[in-house]
Amino acid sequence: MGIYLVIEANNGLILMWDRKTSMFIKLNPQFKGHVCGLCGNYDGNANNDFTTRSQAVVVNPLDFGNSWKVSASCPDAKSKRSPCTANPYRQSWSQKQCSIIQSKVFTDCHSKVDPSPFYDACVTDSCACDSGGDCECFCTAVAAYAEACNEAGACIAWRSPQICPLFCDYYNSPGECEWHYKACGAQCMKTCRNPSGSCSTQIPPLEGTVDIHLGSILGKNNFP
Repeated sequence: MGIYLVIEANNGLILMWDRKTSMFIKLNPQFKGHVCGLCGNYDGNANNDFTTRSQAVVVNPLDFGNSWKVSASCPDAKSKRSPCTANPYRQSWSQKQCSIIQSKVFTDCHSKVDPSPFYDACVTDSCACDSGGDCECFCTAVAAYAEACNEAGACIAWRSPQICPLFCDYYNSPGECEWHYKACGAQCMKTCRNPSGSCSTQIPPLEGTVDIHLGSILGKNNFP
């Protein structure tokens, strides 16, 4: 669906992967308050997501993560230097690029989804990608905020030929070609991969390329 590969399991678990570095996990609402672990407890309160195996709420992510080790014989994860400290020459570039999250481009979303944690994550990820794929890490981080905005009801068309381009019809006027990029997806439709035309209501709007004549949604890897 769109640029994502979506897997819906029979138990109400949905995985959405952008075929790169982002993975979104969704659960059926019936699981609210009935799960625990590294992904939180799904009770709608982000403040208690760092609940350890012993049910203690902690602040340090290492304490939280280490409490959920599968085997006690596994060594504890150790704190590492900030990627921007380890790669100081990347910091200014990362901060400048990631500032789009806090810019007027996303103004309609700022009141719906706090941009601060997404900006911080974007800077950290962009500093860390130091051996290739630097733009990929930046683009994926911004796309994560855009997706959160979509789910909150704020559709943001943030991509451009200069910033994380994903489509070839940026300069096309409506009606000039069959395929058009949509920042917030389209309704569920029948496709070769989804002949029944049924999609879970848990799947949010997903960006991708839409055939305005056939009504099918394809990702960029399927672009004709």
